[in-house]
Amino acid sequence: MKSLLLLLLASVCMTVHAQRIVVIGLDGLSTEGFKGSKHPHIDALFEKGLITLSSRPVLPSVTLPNWTSHLTGQGPEEHGITANNWTLTNHPLQALETDAAGYTPSIFKLLKDKKPDSKTAFYYNWAELINPINKKYLDEVSFEEDDKYQKNYAKALQFIAENRNHPTLVFLYSVHTDHAGHGHGWMSPEYIAAIEEVDVEIGNFIRQLKEQGLYDDTHFLLLSDHGGINKGHGGVTMNEMQIPFGITGGKIKNLGNTATFFNSNRNTSWILAKLFGLKDLPKSWTGIAPTEIFK
Repeated sequence: MKSLLLLLLASVCMTVHAQRIVVIGLDGLSTEGFKGSKHPHIDALFEKGLITLSSRPVLPSVTLPNWTSHLTGQGPEEHGITANNWTLTNHPLQALETDAAGYTPSIFKLLKDKKPDSKTAFYYNWAELINPINKKYLDEVSFEEDDKYQKNYAKALQFIAENRNHPTLVFLYSVHTDHAGHGHGWMSPEYIAAIEEVDVEIGNFIRQLKEQGLYDDTHFLLLSDHGGINKGHGGVTMNEMQIPFGITGGKIKNLGNTATFFNSNRNTSWILAKLFGLKDLPKSWTGIAPTEIFK
């Protein structure tokens, strides 16, 4: 009887899924930039999880194709977004799969379809970023102007607190790191300062989650879309094509900050789906959920 009870308890533990996931997106954060800057709060956040510095963008190494890949489990050849000027009504390459409104299926749609009581939020400060995402599947959308992001961090904290009893997915993005690279050069003092500045804000955000009892049942991801070289990106140099990826939480192994495994931006939605326990993923999704990172 005792062994049967232990078996049942183990089975229950294995089927527990993430209550809450916060995705922290820093546009233009390269592996080179990560290595060349100080980010003690990011380091502390992922101390019990993992950070790999060999993750790859999809091609081309520009913003909209890559963030769309993060959020749809696909590459540009599937989701059809090959440039930053993509709009729903003006694009040459058709997506393999779309919803009734013409959008390729995102992780937000999958989560809402499979867990109707879930809550989703999208915070951003680069206007075009929202274009490929059907807002129907987002409970809160907030755009902050002039490369600012601090108010969005505060809004995200409030959204998480208000929905503490629901499965929740929060996408918390900033473009200021990318714009520092374009304006001053990747690896310039201004670019490094932009990384170190947001590290402080991430630390404040995490501290407040802990104070409100919202930290322990949360998984966190750190994402980038591409790196850069000189004052641009879009090519295939290692400066542009190597980016950090971090993840931590109760279902993630502790592999440290030198984890090595194959990872691509098209894998992110697969990882999120696995953490939430979602099945029957869209047929157009071509990524994987790397088994090495899960307990």
